[in-house]
Amino acid sequence: MPMMQTRRRLLTTLSLAGAAGVLGARQPLAAPAGLETTAVRIAHLPGLCTAPQYVAEELLRAEGFTDVRYVRLAPGSNAPDGIARGEVDFGLNFASVLVSALDQGVEMTVLGGVHVGCFELFVNEESRSLIELKGKRVGITYLGSPGHLFLAAMAAHVGIDPSKDLHWVTSNKPVAMDLFTSAKVDAFLGFPPDPQELRAQHIGRVIVNSAVDRPWSQYFCCMLAGNRAFVRKYPIATKAVLRAIVKAADLCAAEPARAARLLVDGGFTPRYDYALQTLSEVPYDKWRDYDPEDTIRFYSLRLHEAGIIKSTPQKIIADGTDWRFLDELKRELKT
Repeated sequence: MPMMQTRRRLLTTLSLAGAAGVLGARQPLAAPAGLETTAVRIAHLPGLCTAPQYVAEELLRAEGFTDVRYVRLAPGSNAPDGIARGEVDFGLNFASVLVSALDQGVEMTVLGGVHVGCFELFVNEESRSLIELKGKRVGITYLGSPGHLFLAAMAAHVGIDPSKDLHWVTSNKPVAMDLFTSAKVDAFLGFPPDPQELRAQHIGRVIVNSAVDRPWSQYFCCMLAGNRAFVRKYPIATKAVLRAIVKAADLCAAEPARAARLLVDGGFTPRYDYALQTLSEVPYDKWRDYDPEDTIRFYSLRLHEAGIIKSTPQKIIADGTDWRFLDELKRELKT
């Protein structure tokens, strides 16, 4: 095990050193003074689209964190669950999941968007558009899961009442894709690596790809949230975490093959081919350009229309977001 850890650390360090020129780094990797804490815990969840938080491991160490932990959460948990239980300090998660958690009173702060375009809506041959899903069976892991909340927002956007017009079929497994591959449901919203697997098996077809289809392509998919107490108590460390993760997003965009190898060598995924495909397809270079508040407002409105949340978008934004760290980093990291 020590030899594997040493090899992984060496590969990662070499990779980040090689990426420095590509990302326009003006200074050597060095820890800034003043971190209030050198320990940080980040949610470890299934899936590939949250790659920047894993690719960021050595960047976090370069920021001065000496104790970087990826905490694997229980099946059926998301980053807000881990934050609410005090298990993690930060985590990337889908915008709709963060909005729902804030509505439920989870003590966390959304700090910025990291990437767009990670989900794809697969259907069987009978459906040609989103509106045609009315009355159909939709596979999800559980009510409140990312797939459920995103598809509910999408349905509400086109005038479908997700609680009345869709038949939600839940799965007992961590991934509901099996429901779709076995023809037990008519539609399935997949996040990497699910779309890669379905395409490889030539199962179903995509009617919505959030990387290219409006309005979904105009908003963040995954955003970074932090434990509210951590953010307030350790603002310098919070900014350092966000800095490392957006730099990692730049690395994913600039060198997807290098980032995919880091994911495999780090033990975050076993399939290099699916990792490379995901990193090549997901737009990781939008964190500077898109407005994270627009994303929170958009999904808050959709979930409010669907009756899933009670809070207004204004309350969600006022109580659960802080864009000051991101605004500072946009100025600092101009290339």
